[in-house]
Amino acid sequence: MSRPLRIFLCCQQDLGQVHAVPAYRFWAEYFRAAFAEAGHVCLEAPGCDWAAGLLTRPAPEHAAWREDVWSRTVDWLKREQARAPIDFLLGYLFPHQILPAAVAEVRALGIPCVNFFCDNVRLFRRVPAEFHGFDLHWVPEAAARPGYARAGLPTLAAPMACWVPPAWRTPPLAETLPPTFVGTRDDVRERLFGEAFARGLAADLRGHGWAGPAEAPPAVRTGGTLGNQWDFLRQHGVVALARKFSHKLVPPSRVAFDFTRHVQPAPRGDDYARVLRESQVCLGVNRYPSLRHPAGRPGTYSRLRDIEAPMVGACYLTEWTEGLDELYEPGVEIEVYRDAAELVAKTRALSADEPRRRRLRTAGQRRALAEHSIARTLQRIAAQLGPPASRATLPRLP
Repeated sequence: MSRPLRIFLCCQQDLGQVHAVPAYRFWAEYFRAAFAEAGHVCLEAPGCDWAAGLLTRPAPEHAAWREDVWSRTVDWLKREQARAPIDFLLGYLFPHQILPAAVAEVRALGIPCVNFFCDNVRLFRRVPAEFHGFDLHWVPEAAARPGYARAGLPTLAAPMACWVPPAWRTPPLAETLPPTFVGTRDDVRERLFGEAFARGLAADLRGHGWAGPAEAPPAVRTGGTLGNQWDFLRQHGVVALARKFSHKLVPPSRVAFDFTRHVQPAPRGDDYARVLRESQVCLGVNRYPSLRHPAGRPGTYSRLRDIEAPMVGACYLTEWTEGLDELYEPGVEIEVYRDAAELVAKTRALSADEPRRRRLRTAGQRRALAEHSIARTLQRIAAQLGPPASRATLPRLP
């Protein structure tokens, strides 16, 4: 085993109060558990509610939160670094959570700063300025890496951060569920599954929104201040802005398919892993809704499920996207589809072939646990940053 690392973690932790933000708590849980299992020390500054920075609130309140959390962090790190060297800061931080001056202070202590971010292609056309002060960027999406290269920023191409309990690290003893997709309903998933069910897909849907009629899409605001429109243009581009206005004038049509007869209860707690593991075929979807892409040709990127499902021993069939073949050998460790017709055909083929399902479960799980763990990525980060003994003050970044 490599030497134990001392890692400062700022990854959406809260102080015990669950915030009104889409699922976020599992990220810190994954990192803490992976650190402990690998024998590393997880350092966290007392009194720092990083998840509060995800809330939508007035700018002065957010600025006050940011000043407070980073002030507490820097003061605590000064004392802790004097006690024993810290290998690096590891964050999962959105741009608006970052105080660049504070990151520079942390680096001046001789502590490299690493940021994991996994929504690059969905949220950004170019790397945000707030990210430029980090020493290393953990980038899961293959399509996002050229943007970091153009910005001259050092990256580590590594899988999504995932940890599963030891009890889930062998294939399940039995398949108790039909082919299943677990996930929230959105317009691009509606289109995919609407077409697939019309073609005869036999599968269950588990997640928010599938049980009722299609919800009206969120209202697209084309008014507001010139500054708001300029911010949207900078983040998403002129094509997305044009679509935004066109959707206001002619709202996009919704899929008329009635999904209710395919819906089962959404899993909660440990039942989530059971559903992934014990489904005859676990279905993944890598497309995402975005005004930057036409509805019929949505953008895709490899999601957390691409690591999570194989790790728990699922027979995994997911949507093809760039970089997926860097993670697995398709056809041997997982299976992939490129459209609704192929989703239906491959689900049927796998449902009829139990020996092949067992082979995919075993091979995919072996690959994911051996090569795609957080512990493996931490080793790579430490190797790329180099030993802490030579760090007094880190060089200034351009």
